[in-house]
Amino acid sequence: MIQKMKSVLVAGPKKDFNQIVDVLYHTGTLHLEDVNEYLPPGNTTVRKLEPEHQSEISALLAKIDGILLLIPKKPEDTEKEGRFYDEIHRMTTPGVIERANHLIGDLGETTRDLSLKREELEITIIGLGRYEKIIDKIQPLEQQLPILQGFEVTVLIVLKEFSDVLDIIRPMLSEITNNQFELISAELDEESIAAITVFNKKYSEQVHNFLFSKNINEVRIPADYANMPLEKALLLIDTHRRNAIAERDEITEKLSLVSSEWYPELSGLRKVLAEREEEIRAYMNFGETDYTVIIRGWIPGKLISKTKNALEESFGDRVVMTETNATEKMMERAPIFYDNPGWARPFEFFMQLASPPKYYEIDPSPIMAIFFPLFFGIIVGDIGYGILILLFGLILRYRFKAVKWLHQISGVLIISAFPAIFFGYLFGEFFGNLGEMMGWLEPVTLFGVTWNRMEAIVPLLIVTIAIGVIHVVLGLVIGIVNGITRKKRKHVCEKCGLLGIVIGLLVLLGVIIEMLPSYLLIPAFVFIGIATILVIYGGGTLGAIEIMSTVGNILSYARLMAIGMASVILALVANALGGAIGIVLVGVLIAVLLHALNLILAMFSPTIHSVRLHVVEFFSKFYEGGGIPYGPFGTAQPPVKK
Repeated sequence: MIQKMKSVLVAGPKKDFNQIVDVLYHTGTLHLEDVNEYLPPGNTTVRKLEPEHQSEISALLAKIDGILLLIPKKPEDTEKEGRFYDEIHRMTTPGVIERANHLIGDLGETTRDLSLKREELEITIIGLGRYEKIIDKIQPLEQQLPILQGFEVTVLIVLKEFSDVLDIIRPMLSEITNNQFELISAELDEESIAAITVFNKKYSEQVHNFLFSKNINEVRIPADYANMPLEKALLLIDTHRRNAIAERDEITEKLSLVSSEWYPELSGLRKVLAEREEEIRAYMNFGETDYTVIIRGWIPGKLISKTKNALEESFGDRVVMTETNATEKMMERAPIFYDNPGWARPFEFFMQLASPPKYYEIDPSPIMAIFFPLFFGIIVGDIGYGILILLFGLILRYRFKAVKWLHQISGVLIISAFPAIFFGYLFGEFFGNLGEMMGWLEPVTLFGVTWNRMEAIVPLLIVTIAIGVIHVVLGLVIGIVNGITRKKRKHVCEKCGLLGIVIGLLVLLGVIIEMLPSYLLIPAFVFIGIATILVIYGGGTLGAIEIMSTVGNILSYARLMAIGMASVILALVANALGGAIGIVLVGVLIAVLLHALNLILAMFSPTIHSVRLHVVEFFSKFYEGGGIPYGPFGTAQPPVKK
């Protein structure tokens, strides 16, 4: 059901404005509305409140986020962070800003410098490691190269898949240098080849231009290591790399110490600033006079006393919250707050698939909580599958407690498993006909019918159509109630007409099958005629189309029987195949696999079709949607005493 909402007005001294907003934020019950929309035209007394400090707080949050990204994250110390939060939260907004600026100033510069230095060292370490790897590979080639004055040494890296390019480079270098060069190659790693070439320096520009034109990757050894034997260069690179790693680790340790000392305070400060920023963004909804601040919104009736107590505890009688008389137009904008009992709450998940109901509409969640398990149980109708679905729902509920939508889905499965087990007993099914084959159970005989689904097809069809009639009629009745509540005469006439046609058709059917006396035939036709006129008056041409649609909606409930029959047949096939295989283990494996497939279908298919019967066949008779979801300002934490 939808909780009754109260339109409230909060007024208090302007000097206490920030504290009033803060208490409302931490109470977490007020759905804000723009005060200025309710002011009469030409009003000059109440003004829109202009936000302060918003840009400062946003900048500080960005700086704190930057620092938190640079320092290592420490395990949460909830107690320490809570102490900082409580201390900072009691401060005024300017005080919080001043503290943040003081903390961030030196800390931001220190962490930034350390992080930049660490990044430089990381790049140096990677570069030196790369040079070390290349030089280590080409060092054996050094003995094969002539040591000549006026010659330049260049290292080339070529991908193995393009190794043929070396056959192109060699003749071109010979031509460019007049054969004054040497080129030796060796495998660098699994993907590339290192080539080292020596040529006269006077051809340097031409050689480099040629290599560049062929997209050859040249490795320029840094000058510090270029003019020395490769063995000595390798030792020097290794020393520099080790020193860089030691310096990097030292900086990491410094950042870790900074994190240990300041992370809890930064975290608490960030949380307070984020709350203040959210509060400030809401300022545009508030109004002010020279001495007073005014806040307007909606609160669920059951939370009125909680909000009043929070304000009284913090401000005494300086701040007043009063309930206002909401007009019909205002109530159209009242937010929707679901307040269903525990057994119906999981089915609110399916309401998220459609837009929320309008405030005056009836919440269909509790009705769905009754009919959905019924539909699910009729389709599944198997004790074995019902037990497995129940176990799966319990596991899902235990493993994913924090995931709201999975928690709701688990609730739906748990509740729906019980009707599946009940109808399984009624139909005598335990993994299809396995229970009957083992002599454990058999279909129940009730009202003169043995409810074996493979044989009682016509009785099952009648039952499912009857359920469809009840469901659709209930939807039409709710549509009539909604129309009366919202004072929509044509809407009431259309729904009354459709209800009359359904009743008239049922009477005609009763006369035809001789369950009702024949003298009701003519009154039934007259009743249907009057009902048709009402439908056309209320809905026009679309109303006339809705007559056929309603009849089709009722007949579509036959899917409850048809889909259930498909599930039974697959279970029977699984048992038959399993028993037909000569090798017991193979037969059992085949039966288990087919039953597993059927179980998966038994969770998804009944869910989809049960939802469809509600959304298409049931909701279409009364549900309009387009409501505003309840979105309370702030967080539902207890307000801090001021």
